Amino acid sequence: MKVWIKYVLGTVLGIIAAFILPLNIPQVDSVVSGFSEFAIRFGRYALIPLIFFGTAMSLYNLRSKKHILKTSIWTAGTIVGSTLILLVLGLLTILIVQLPRIPITGEKISEVPTINLKEMIFSIFPFSGFDSLKEGVYLLPIFFLAAFAGGACASDANDSKPVLSVFDSAMKLCQTMSTFFVEWLSVGMIAISCYWMLQARSIFSVSTFVPIFIMLFVDFIIVAGIIYPLILRLLCKDLRPYHVLYASLCSIITGFFSGDANLTLLTNVRHSKESLGIHDETNHFSLPLFSIFARGGTALVTSICFVTIFRSYTPIGFNFFDVSWIFGVSFITSFALGSFPQGGTFVALTVICSMYGRGFEAGYLLLRPATPLLCSFAAAFDVLSAITGNYIVAVKTKKIDKIELKHYI
Repeated sequence: MKVWIKYVLGTVLGIIAAFILPLNIPQVDSVVSGFSEFAIRFGRYALIPLIFFGTAMSLYNLRSKKHILKTSIWTAGTIVGSTLILLVLGLLTILIVQLPRIPITGEKISEVPTINLKEMIFSIFPFSGFDSLKEGVYLLPIFFLAAFAGGACASDANDSKPVLSVFDSAMKLCQTMSTFFVEWLSVGMIAISCYWMLQARSIFSVSTFVPIFIMLFVDFIIVAGIIYPLILRLLCKDLRPYHVLYASLCSIITGFFSGDANLTLLTNVRHSKESLGIHDETNHFSLPLFSIFARGGTALVTSICFVTIFRSYTPIGFNFFDVSWIFGVSFITSFALGSFPQGGTFVALTVICSMYGRGFEAGYLLLRPATPLLCSFAAAFDVLSAITGNYIVAVKTKKIDKIELKHYI
């Protein structure tokens, strides 16, 4: 059975269970939330060793073959390009379509997570390199440690042969482990989707946020069905661009219902290799970077949310400076969300409201009840961007083997 079918079945069972369970019962929500958290932790369990050994071998191979510069340029360019495309689309749709106002609440500003750039930069290089192996949320420290290990092996390949043998064997072992975790995560999707639906039922019980969800859904259809296939057709000369969308179904389902960028990295790695035929040296280099930095979907959702908040507070229209400011801040903020694999949209929105000031500091409170669904849409965009971008990098660096559609997992 195809992996994505298992995930669909798990999701359907979870949604059905959510309709059977009573709504707004704290004990029920607590139990389902616990199972959902356990499933997410289970999915992340094999991620850190896979990134470490996979990235180390990837950097060794890329540096040995002198392909690291080309791969890095295409990866960085694709990350920036996808973020720009999604952000432009988000601003265009919200500026063209006038969504209904959201009623102003009298809720006071509460403590929310903030983006601490200094702390994020320092955490890339902890006091001990082994401390980065303990990090399960912010993946950049482990990526850098693995990159240095792989690069060091490439600088003296002869003396590093024993280490490379260990790294290569460990990477293959971790890939086998990740296969097991990806397969059984489909069972965990029952709890994840059930908890998501319990939250969604409460949100949809108030029709206030329905228009913004419809807009995000339409934007996703435009991106998945038109923009990205067209880019693949023009940039990669691909005559069958929708096969990338097919290969990403499992990851999109996982990302949408979990809202977790790190969890979907595991499914992206497997489907990129076994469905799209992308080589390990590209998968283990580009995909972690996409997971950390390619948050264009979050930028799209954030920009739409901020414009909606602005219009809810005042009927005054936007001028060119306002639009440029929203674009610039949303774009820059999206690259600083690596330490927030979950809830990055809400964090970015609070930061933008605080930076804009002028009485909008508490504006994020208008959309706080809808945060789970907003983060779900952002994650779906980000997952699709990651696997599409990884495919583009692989094609442009010639690190891909053609696999027939019937052999996709």
